[in-house]
Amino acid sequence: MKRISVFLISLILLVFIASAAVFAYEAEDARQKLIEGNKRYVDAKMIYPNQTALRRSEIAKGQHPFAVILGCSDSRVPPEIIFDQGLGDLFVIRVAGNITDNVVLGSIEYAVEHLGVRYIMVLGHEGCGAVEATVKEGHAPGHIDCIVKAIRPVLKKIKNSPGDTLDNAVRANVLSVVAQLKSSKPILAELFKKGELVIDGARYDLEDGDVAIIP
Repeated sequence: MKRISVFLISLILLVFIASAAVFAYEAEDARQKLIEGNKRYVDAKMIYPNQTALRRSEIAKGQHPFAVILGCSDSRVPPEIIFDQGLGDLFVIRVAGNITDNVVLGSIEYAVEHLGVRYIMVLGHEGCGAVEATVKEGHAPGHIDCIVKAIRPVLKKIKNSPGDTLDNAVRANVLSVVAQLKSSKPILAELFKKGELVIDGARYDLEDGDVAIIP
C-alpha cells in the first residue's frame, strides 16, 4: 500500500512538473515572438503575418491569442503594429496609463482562464501623457482624475531617484501594475504562484520603436 502511495505521489509530482514546464515554454515562446516582431518593426522589415482573408475566416471559428498586452490607449503605441502581429494573435486591453481595475482584471482573467494565454505584458511607453499629468499636476478634470489617482502612488517609489522623473514614473507605474496582476486573486495569483503564468513589464520608445523588458 505504501509503495502504491509513493508511486501515485511521484506520478502526480511528475505531471505537475511537466505541466509547469509546458506552460513555461509557451510563455517564453510568446515573449520571443513579441521580441522578434518588434525587431522587425524597428528595422522596417515587417512581414504582416496573419492578415489575410484566409486568416480572417479561420479565426471566425474561435480565437487563440498567444499573449495578452495591457497597454496604454496612446494612438502612437498600437500593439499589433509595433510587434508585427496579425488577426487573433494578441489579446489587447488598452487604457490610458496602462492601469488596471476590476474590468481590466476580468478581461485578462478571461484570456487566461478561457483562452489559455500564459503570457502577459504590461506595456508602458516613453512620454506617457497620463503619467506626465500625475507628475506635473497631481490632479485632472472630470473622470481623467481617476487615472491620475491610480498612478499617483508610484510617485512615492521614485522620490529622490536619479534620472528623468517622468521616465522613472513610467517604469515604476508599469512595475506597479505587474505586481498588482501577480497578486490578483484568485486566478492570476494562483497561476503565477504555480509557475503557469509569466507577467512582464516593458517600455516602448516612441523615437526608435524599440520595446524593452523592464527588469
